[in-house]
Amino acid sequence: MGVAHIATTTSIEEAPLAADRPVAGLADELVDHRFKALPPDAEGLTVGALAAERRNLFTGGFTTPVLALSAESVEHNLALLETYAERHGLAFAPHGKTSMAPQLFDRQLAHGAWGITAAVPHQARVYRAYGIRRIFLANELVDAAALRWLAGELDADPEFRFICYVDSVRGVELMDEALRAAGASRPVDVVVELGAGEGARTGVRTGAECAAVAAAVATTGTLRLVGVAGYEGEVPDASGERVREWLRRLVALAVDLDRAGRFAATGADGIVISAGGSAWFDAVADVFADIPDLSAPVLRLLRSGAYVSHDDGHYRHLTPFNRVPEEGALQPAFRLWAQVVSRPCAEQAFLNAGKRDAAYDLDLPQAQVVRSGRDGTVRPATGVTVSGLSDQHTWLRTEPDAELEVGDWVGMGLSHPCTSFDKWQLIPLVEADGTVTDYIRTFF
Repeated sequence: MGVAHIATTTSIEEAPLAADRPVAGLADELVDHRFKALPPDAEGLTVGALAAERRNLFTGGFTTPVLALSAESVEHNLALLETYAERHGLAFAPHGKTSMAPQLFDRQLAHGAWGITAAVPHQARVYRAYGIRRIFLANELVDAAALRWLAGELDADPEFRFICYVDSVRGVELMDEALRAAGASRPVDVVVELGAGEGARTGVRTGAECAAVAAAVATTGTLRLVGVAGYEGEVPDASGERVREWLRRLVALAVDLDRAGRFAATGADGIVISAGGSAWFDAVADVFADIPDLSAPVLRLLRSGAYVSHDDGHYRHLTPFNRVPEEGALQPAFRLWAQVVSRPCAEQAFLNAGKRDAAYDLDLPQAQVVRSGRDGTVRPATGVTVSGLSDQHTWLRTEPDAELEVGDWVGMGLSHPCTSFDKWQLIPLVEADGTVTDYIRTFF
């Protein structure tokens, strides 16, 4: 399982050099007991010093279980979505909740991202701590404490751009009240969230309600309506045509609000129309290609996030590249390595990784390869199937011809990137030959 070095690089056009960015300070963190799987003899080194040693994942003193991230695959995925967005005329604000890794945010920005999407205030605070200048909060924000913090950030940094959802008159009232109490000097940019249908998640359900929310925003001096947005992944009984129908409704909402003169002066980014999770961005590209001319330029903003690591389960089945293979293919970047610690019978074996280490909310891990504990040779995990997880054990079902013994390492593919990243605070970045070149820090 390999991974090339993911270096810290320049991001958006105004950003300082990488060495001057806050993310560079992550290399100064000390390696200690907080970080799973790191070599015990590295305790007291900085992360940067350990990375410089370029240890081997299998022979360099790492303990099992250990999660590895393939840098070759990550780099491939970053480049693919950059090319895809450019080809389809889309701006891109990948959802940072997937990794919560500032080093990966820097790489996404270096690959052309407009900004980074967040879901909750804590995530936005992490982004700001690591120098993110454009944040799209794909959620409603009515928390007075968070709005007070946001007002301070906007007032202190004229280059900081922030956008969030609104979907109710009451929500607008709460935002206005909190921002006025905070003495905010800059308005907060908002977009009307269109709900994906009855029984879906957040968002306004009808055109009349959308108009009422837009009118409420216009009565405040603390908010500025700059566009519309939503999440097509919540469309009930989603199909290509149902999703496209909803996306056309989203575009029509933007047209209606523009004709009504509801969009405030929006600056260089123009009118924002945003959608796009990781399952239907091909439909977003199709419909957004036909957005008509509005009173200002349109920022067609895609927000897919799971692409950065992809996976071997849920998103492997859902990715739009299955429908448009001519546009490329994402590569799964995660592999969880665990060791066989018990082989009680011919039909069963147990690894020392479990629910604390592996995502399991959508699919169980998949046994892919076995690395011999005797000589280090690697072979396919033929006849080996993950049948369950305990807190700290993986249950394996083994066929009669399965070659597996205590001490072997088993490499497993994972499903659902979000709940893979959030179980590990420091993830080794590994080249194809097993060389660990860097460590990705997460903040969940």
